[in-house]
Amino acid sequence: MTKNTALWLNAKRADFIVGPAPSTEPLAGEIVVRVRAIAVNPMDRLVRSVGDLITPWLEYPFIAGSDVAGEVAAVGAGVTRFAIGDRVVGYAAGADKGHRAAEGGFQTYVVLKDYMTSPLPDTLSFEAASVLPLALSTAASALFERDYLALDRLSATPAANGKTLLIWGGSTSVGSNAIQLAVAAGYDVITTASPRNFDYVTKLGARQVFDYNSKNVVADIIKALRGRNLAGALAVGQGSALKCIKILGACEGNRFVAMTNPPASFDHVPAGTSRLLRLIPTLARVMIGGLSATIEARRNGVKTRMVWGSALLNSDVGPMIFETFLPSALKDGRFVAAPEPLVVGSGLGAISEALDRQLAGVSARKLVVTL
Repeated sequence: MTKNTALWLNAKRADFIVGPAPSTEPLAGEIVVRVRAIAVNPMDRLVRSVGDLITPWLEYPFIAGSDVAGEVAAVGAGVTRFAIGDRVVGYAAGADKGHRAAEGGFQTYVVLKDYMTSPLPDTLSFEAASVLPLALSTAASALFERDYLALDRLSATPAANGKTLLIWGGSTSVGSNAIQLAVAAGYDVITTASPRNFDYVTKLGARQVFDYNSKNVVADIIKALRGRNLAGALAVGQGSALKCIKILGACEGNRFVAMTNPPASFDHVPAGTSRLLRLIPTLARVMIGGLSATIEARRNGVKTRMVWGSALLNSDVGPMIFETFLPSALKDGRFVAAPEPLVVGSGLGAISEALDRQLAGVSARKLVVTL
């Protein structure tokens, strides 16, 4: 196989460094993909600064990265869905427990599970496709896993089931995918966004959108849900869980909130100097916020649970998304790659800069690096 290169994290809280990487042959049920585009996620930053807290199982040296698109370079035993040269998008599972560095996305050649990979139509660029895997997986885990919202399954011709799903944070990467998945399963979607993104989330399929900055947003959503059968809520973003808990406590239906964010952000905890000065107050806010959410949930008769974005790796939801639904949905235009990519550089060395730029904030876009 051709020489491989990766963006390595050699130790806890070390700097990302570009260097040689082994060229790994695929095992049974795996493929090797020559990566052409990589999208970056907050998790890719956090495994460096607080990985010892949120991903304690990681072994170093480690290769981060989940979102990749490219061309199949090799196929393992038993793989019949793909052939060398096929254009694909897939979830790189290197950061998940039990997986190896060869499965991390930040490298030229990455090993993917075939059931977590989808073929791409010729009309969809690698850059656009690369925004999908982690956000799509997180949304699908929250919506369809039995331990979370357990929604009805996806259909190419969904029939309205009379239920409404609340998605707080519809213009986020996870929200953009969750809206489309819920609609494809027959649900009405009510969501929140900033006014500049109202048209964006409506085009994705949301029936009604509310400004999350409005002081009356909770009361307005409760009013809009009156008389409707609620399927639960997906809370995306800091502070969203408490608002969703209050809304569900006043509505009829499934009082369950799937949460994608902890009560406080670790974004500004540095990997080096002054780490403890930022980490200790952040951990305190997480504990206090978690306790507040627990008390509020019990008071309102609502159940909550944090979503781990790769829960579908170990269930039938993964194959449902990447094998059954996504290939035809992308080809037919029933599902669009969202949010739009913003290419910010080329080469593995540009990933660190992309992560820094992501920390500064991005709205309704996802940062992508090409290889």
